[in-house]
Amino acid sequence: MPLTPAIEEPQIHESAQGPRVTPAASRTAQTPRPVPGPRPAAVPRPGRPGPARPAPPAQRAAQATPGPVPAAPAPTAPSVSAAVPQIQLIPASAEGALDAAEEAVDLLLDTGRAPGDILVLTTGDPHPWAAHELSFGEAAYWALHDAGDDVFYADAAQVQRAAGRPVVVFAANGGAVDTVAGSLPVALTRAGALLIVCGDPQQINSVLGAGV
Repeated sequence: MPLTPAIEEPQIHESAQGPRVTPAASRTAQTPRPVPGPRPAAVPRPGRPGPARPAPPAQRAAQATPGPVPAAPAPTAPSVSAAVPQIQLIPASAEGALDAAEEAVDLLLDTGRAPGDILVLTTGDPHPWAAHELSFGEAAYWALHDAGDDVFYADAAQVQRAAGRPVVVFAANGGAVDTVAGSLPVALTRAGALLIVCGDPQQINSVLGAGV
């Protein structure tokens, strides 16, 4: 009868043992690292309230992916409409045209127009400022016009002598019908950007054309 070999108990070697556990008391406690929190908002620079504006997308794209500089577009001829000033009509009677012109001048100045940008023409009685300055003589009066640093008031009959300005205010406050018909088209040529006409709409449209 064969003998059954005795079953040997497995021996546990030290190399097979698990990692030794070091007592917690013998470990050196490590200082925990601070967890970074949210960064404080950037403090705006003096004189520039609020956060700095980001660069436009076109500029950032140009910096990120530099490429060949595109050729400049060919110059185009200026449009005819750009050279024609805008016309604004303020309905007013002959008696109220000068007051309407004064209100228009005040509004222009309040919205940032420089006084030297404005020329006021009257077809009837002169503006009180013009009458006062003319009392010192024609030379002194037109010297103020040539200086160009203040609103200038002139008789529409002398519009040919007046130089162009960005804004011309035309007050049809009476006078001969021929004065309006002859001076209004010239006033349009003196206006660089805007012509404001204060007067009877029917009379103005008959001179400048319907639809003004």
